Amino acid sequence: MTQANIKPTHSIEIKELLHFADRHMQTKKGSYIFQEGTDADELYIILSGKIQISKITADGRELTFRICGKNDIIGELTLFTSSPKYLLNALVLEAGEIAIIKKDVLEREIFKNSSLAFEFMKWMSDHFRKTQTKFRDLVLNGKKGALYSTLIRMTNSYGFKVDEGILIDLPLTNQELGNFCGTSRESTNRILSELKKDDIITSLNGKIVVKNLQYLKNEIGCENCPAVYCSIE
Repeated sequence: MTQANIKPTHSIEIKELLHFADRHMQTKKGSYIFQEGTDADELYIILSGKIQISKITADGRELTFRICGKNDIIGELTLFTSSPKYLLNALVLEAGEIAIIKKDVLEREIFKNSSLAFEFMKWMSDHFRKTQTKFRDLVLNGKKGALYSTLIRMTNSYGFKVDEGILIDLPLTNQELGNFCGTSRESTNRILSELKKDDIITSLNGKIVVKNLQYLKNEIGCENCPAVYCSIE
């Protein structure tokens, strides 16, 4: 297999941020790094493993925003706010290691280091733009379009070229896939079955292979945004 897309690099120099880390911690699958509503006084750099960022809606459904991996930063939305609380949940999907940075330490360094401040602003701008495009897809394209958009983003983040098309090298249940677009497992099952019937996707060892990526893009009026914005990270 060859990788279909290369994961975009962050504008922030991760090595520089690691200098400010207070400590490192091993993560355990199924545990939470933080949960919504708890005091937010730390940021985290993922050194290895995978962490899911999600929110529980008022009716008890889970909406997944990102799956983060190596060199991703989480907890970043709490900077420069007074008595902040985490707005989202960070669940460990794959055990690994994280570096922990105190919020007030990073804030002081950003004030002192104009270069770091500029790079962090650029990174946050990219982060907000990715979030905006995800919400746009959820609101404007309906359940089916939101699922199509999610599949496209997954090919950018975890896609590998195989003979049949692009393998999404990420094991997900249909419920977990539905959580990315706010759809039920039943709706996700039905839409995926239709795509398989139309030979748009297939499965390989329990993972999804997108055979006709252009079809998905055409159906949602894809604007061909750069991969840095069209991803699930």
